[in-house]
Amino acid sequence: MKFKDFLDHILFDSAKFTITISDVLILVLILFVTKTIIELLKRIFKRQVSKKGLDIGKSHAVLQLVKYILWIAAIILCLDTLGINLTILLAGSAALLVGLGLGLQHVFQDFISGIILLFEGTIKVGDIVEIQDQTVGRVKEIGLRTSKIETRNNIIMIIPNSKFIADSVINWSHIEKRSRFSVSVGVAYGSDAELVRKVLIDCALQHKEVSKNPQPFVKFEDFGESSLNFELYFWTSNNFGVEIVKSDLRFLINKMFKENGVQIPFPQRDIHIKK
Repeated sequence: MKFKDFLDHILFDSAKFTITISDVLILVLILFVTKTIIELLKRIFKRQVSKKGLDIGKSHAVLQLVKYILWIAAIILCLDTLGINLTILLAGSAALLVGLGLGLQHVFQDFISGIILLFEGTIKVGDIVEIQDQTVGRVKEIGLRTSKIETRNNIIMIIPNSKFIADSVINWSHIEKRSRFSVSVGVAYGSDAELVRKVLIDCALQHKEVSKNPQPFVKFEDFGESSLNFELYFWTSNNFGVEIVKSDLRFLINKMFKENGVQIPFPQRDIHIKK
């Protein structure tokens, strides 16, 4: 048997199209070349991001779009190689597509939302976001249907893209990498308010994660039932680990209050018993 005859050997035959060994080899080659090009593009994008300091989120979005376009082109080319008429295929499956559209409308909604996210860039890989249930996480991947975020407990959450479009989402990294946070504290009545403000600001400035510019500041919030209530405001770029920063500040505030004779009161109630 000649090599050409071997390649022309029919593996599948129907009234619409036939599949030969050469067709199978071409399909494998198309898929292999597509996969190789995508892997090469990943390396190029990664090198350009590290060398030129490009935006990681935008680079990832562009790479995702290019990857989807290449796979779609590869699938169309494979179908064309098999001699399948796409027009006839789409026309023949119109009723099926309508049924699938009705049954999978949420899935299609997630796909459209994914395309919007990739084009708009309002949420990018690496951003710190807070979704509607007050879960805070770092965006690890934006796919066409779902996205992955890593929570502060090192748990990967897979979220449908429509959630990012339809629900309210706080993006702490969208414009400014630093965000403002606060720590509340109450001191006993009779405490020196100016001393309290000085101690709180000194505590904030001692922490390496707290920004020096803009500087932290203190607000005298209110006269509480059993305490004078203060709020320490500070900026940090460590949005993802800010709860640890707050905990460190509370430890330090408690220590500095003891050293300066500032008391933190506990709730008290006076009970009068009438006979």
